[in-house]
Amino acid sequence: MSKTYYIETYGCQMNVADSELIKSILHDEGYRISENMMQADAIFVNTCAIRDHAEEKVHSQLGRFDLIKKQQPDTIIGVLGCMAQNLKHELLDSRPFVDIILGPDSYRRLPALLKRKEKQKKSIVDTSLSRFEVYDDLFPHRDKGVNAWISIMRGCDKFCSFCIVPFTRGRERSRNIKSIVNEVKQVVRDGYSEITLLGQNVNSYHYNNYNFSQLLDAVAQIPALKRIRYTSPHPQDITDELLNTMLKYNNICNYIHLPLQAGSDKVLKRMNRSYTRDYFIGLTEQIRKKLPGVGISTDIIVGFPGETDEDFQETLYVMKKVRFDSAFNFKYSPRPGTKANEYDDQINERIKQKRLEQIIKLQKKHTYRRNLELIGTIQTVLVERESKMSDNYWAGRTDSNKWVVFPKDDAHINDLVLIQVTDARGITLRGKLISHAEAA
Repeated sequence: MSKTYYIETYGCQMNVADSELIKSILHDEGYRISENMMQADAIFVNTCAIRDHAEEKVHSQLGRFDLIKKQQPDTIIGVLGCMAQNLKHELLDSRPFVDIILGPDSYRRLPALLKRKEKQKKSIVDTSLSRFEVYDDLFPHRDKGVNAWISIMRGCDKFCSFCIVPFTRGRERSRNIKSIVNEVKQVVRDGYSEITLLGQNVNSYHYNNYNFSQLLDAVAQIPALKRIRYTSPHPQDITDELLNTMLKYNNICNYIHLPLQAGSDKVLKRMNRSYTRDYFIGLTEQIRKKLPGVGISTDIIVGFPGETDEDFQETLYVMKKVRFDSAFNFKYSPRPGTKANEYDDQINERIKQKRLEQIIKLQKKHTYRRNLELIGTIQTVLVERESKMSDNYWAGRTDSNKWVVFPKDDAHINDLVLIQVTDARGITLRGKLISHAEAA
């Protein structure tokens, strides 16, 4: 009988895509996935090192793995990904039951390490970073669905002072454009309707003479590909060429995730974000002028070291000026090894929490008001799943990345449909089916 594995994934979409690569490697070695960790021959956790909360969840899960190891000593326990890269020494000291520790550039070694682990007891570690590894020739093992994640590059060269990514995932390197196009063609043949191009700074993509806009142009021409999204771009690398390419193709979604992080020039400079408040506001105005109806979401960090009340008010000012469609809001989380961790003017946790609650409350208002503007309009929606509110309703996203719930009628998952928006409740729209978009 073939051996089995169980894997849990924490963190960003890049980690989800990495887990799909790991699954592919394991399946090629004859392993089969198990839904029950208690019955698996090997248990892996693909980790995130971006925030304390993510690390706490992994440590909690590792405590459960320890109990399994005591009951079933032959079970192989593996810690993979960014936390493995960043905290390998701590893991070796405090979690001696962990058998394999692999960083994001070392997954190709997994088959050989599994074989070695069967013969020896000592923990095996490989967290070396590569300037070249992009896993170009590996095709991910994906679960069935509507959207496929396509990794187009790895690493980051921006070195934001709060971010651990350049130290856990290494420097930027991009995949061969031909291999990306071939992977997209394959996922379309496999029945996926939408792809999301992934990179730490996705619009920094550069392979030989191809930039991100040219890659996007090539992918958009693939027949039967209904939708293309990408995440996460860096404001510094948004260009007219990129916006023109988005405007040119109907299957490139009218949506941009544009991380602000902070609204104060002082804080932005300390974060090493390489743009100013006014540049960012001007960029959002340029995007909305070029792409009518575009959805713009963002990331915001509050409580960065040295952030005063006046600095925080600047963030609120940008939020009110731009009125983002949605936002991912976070308290600053110190990361060992980053520049910001060394600052001696860290912000009190109580103040961080108060500021976080303020921006969450403000963003809810902005999201609701932007959604109200869509009532009465007809939106193209990709049917993605059954609604959580009722099995008589579908849920899908608009071109601009807003969730809509509507009666099923004769629509099916993976259909592109025209929906008239009838109501807005919280962050979700309600609507009714007008027709199938392909037939309109």
